[in-house]
Amino acid sequence: MKYNILLLTYFSLLLMGCDSPQNIQVNQQSNTPKTMNNDTFSIKLSEQEWQERLTPEQYYVLRQSGTERPFTGKYTLHFEKGTYVCAGCGTALFADSMKFESHCGWPSFDNEIAGGKIIKREDNSHGMRRIEIICATCGGHLGHLFDDGPTASGLRYCVNSAAIEFKH
Repeated sequence: MKYNILLLTYFSLLLMGCDSPQNIQVNQQSNTPKTMNNDTFSIKLSEQEWQERLTPEQYYVLRQSGTERPFTGKYTLHFEKGTYVCAGCGTALFADSMKFESHCGWPSFDNEIAGGKIIKREDNSHGMRRIEIICATCGGHLGHLFDDGPTASGLRYCVNSAAIEFKH
């Protein structure tokens, strides 16, 4: 019983940390509808084509704005030299030097690769005010951006492992 109470308290605190006020500027596309087949993106596939291209978990995260359970993703504690790319289209998003251990349960980065590869838009789902991060090439949901990072940028790109792949 004590273990259940501690576990419930831990996850409550984890979620509260994801509800911090955000002072991050969102992209012009911040009012883009939740649908991912949008003229904004250069890769446009049907939902059937996405389902054939992605694993079920990748489809859930990238195309349905899902979130993997904390501490379950393959890149949470991954610190090799290389580049993290979008699992949907292969666009380079983060370099290994941008990754840090945030203890939040998901891979965390303090910056993105330059070039406008990530769209930021307001997300008020689940009773929280957050900034959603989306691949600018294919429209895939990557995770969320918070302004509580411990590095000089002050940012924490909190990314689902299912949304990215690692390239040496």
